[in-house]
Amino acid sequence: MQPRGIFAVTILAALSLLPGSAAGASEHSAIEDRTREVLPANDGWAASGAGTTGGSAATSMTVVHNRDELAAAVAGDAPKIVLISGVIEGPSCEGLADPAYSLQAFLAAYDPAVWGRTNPSGPLEEARLRSVANQRALTEIKVGPNTTIYGLEGATLRRLTLMIDRAPNVIVRQLRLEDAADCFPRWSPTDGSAGNWNSEYDLISVRRSTNVWIDHNTFSDGSNPDSAQPVYFGRPYQVHDGALDITHTSDLATVSWNVFTNHDKTMLIGSSDTVGPDVGKLRVTLHHNVFDGVIQRAPRVRFGQVDLYNNYFNVRAPHDYSVGIGIQSAVYMENNYFRLRDGITLDRVLKDWRGTVLTEIGTWARSDDALPQRVSALAAYNAVNDPDFGPDAGWTPVLRAHDPLPAPAVPFVTSLLAGAGGH
Repeated sequence: MQPRGIFAVTILAALSLLPGSAAGASEHSAIEDRTREVLPANDGWAASGAGTTGGSAATSMTVVHNRDELAAAVAGDAPKIVLISGVIEGPSCEGLADPAYSLQAFLAAYDPAVWGRTNPSGPLEEARLRSVANQRALTEIKVGPNTTIYGLEGATLRRLTLMIDRAPNVIVRQLRLEDAADCFPRWSPTDGSAGNWNSEYDLISVRRSTNVWIDHNTFSDGSNPDSAQPVYFGRPYQVHDGALDITHTSDLATVSWNVFTNHDKTMLIGSSDTVGPDVGKLRVTLHHNVFDGVIQRAPRVRFGQVDLYNNYFNVRAPHDYSVGIGIQSAVYMENNYFRLRDGITLDRVLKDWRGTVLTEIGTWARSDDALPQRVSALAAYNAVNDPDFGPDAGWTPVLRAHDPLPAPAVPFVTSLLAGAGGH
């Protein structure tokens, strides 16, 4: 009977972590209550200061069904609650190209064998940039401050970017976000030894914003995975950028109970290595998220104090790394769980992006068919890489609404409760 008791306690403890999970809410008011929820006290960095309340003070709610309704509803500074109904799609690539642009002409003109290893320039590249502007005008949905965006059952945003820029106090919950594909990727011939294609759009982009709560969403490339893209100039034609990027001096964000699946450049915290306005900002908490089959940036961190606890990393090929330790970053990892498949070893969980330190406590991992065990990703990394990461990020998180769950419980709890519809 003891294992069953432990199992039951784990379930009850997990349910107690969820906002709005108290029993007894009447059926007729459940949606109203849920959409007016604010970030619980002490729930990560976004609870700092006045906390994150989104549009909870709004006197009414707006239900939207298409892209134009959504763009209008989330604009402006006044408190607002916007409910997403059904599937809202952004533009397809058809008809967005400038008349002077075609991919075939671009590939012929800027083939490194013809053009060389310098950045594209001239009328055709200018036509590509005009094409990019055409797409951006329809793809980016500019979210104003004091906003709650909440998905009704089955709500999906496809081929759109929620742009939270200079917009403090925003909540985004219960959405499926899919395939923010760039129709006109940039060719960067000096990016790496062979050049790379780079794209522009994230599913959610947080820039120059504070007190943002991203909760119970599912991020993916949908039916348009990178693996299905062609190869041009000997490099994969990369049409996706980030799933959720937090950059450009953003600060005080909590990212909780989300699922990130089948994506490459998943989460970037900090936009460049330039020492300047990002210093002292980019403070982010990530808890109870699932990173399922993502290749890299789960997350990649620059400068910020990032609290990374109770996350489940389901790691499988193709995989580059999970947590990137960038310049002046201070990552605190506690009670995370790594399921390592396809022969991927623990030393590949971390990657050095000019970082020097991190704190790691209570990590567990299971490698292929081996039994789960307590491990140290830090020690595994240091054993095969130079220079070593130091073991102390120099700070201890205090903004946590609950004590972390034991790491062995994390895969079950997050697989059951994380993502859109998991709450």
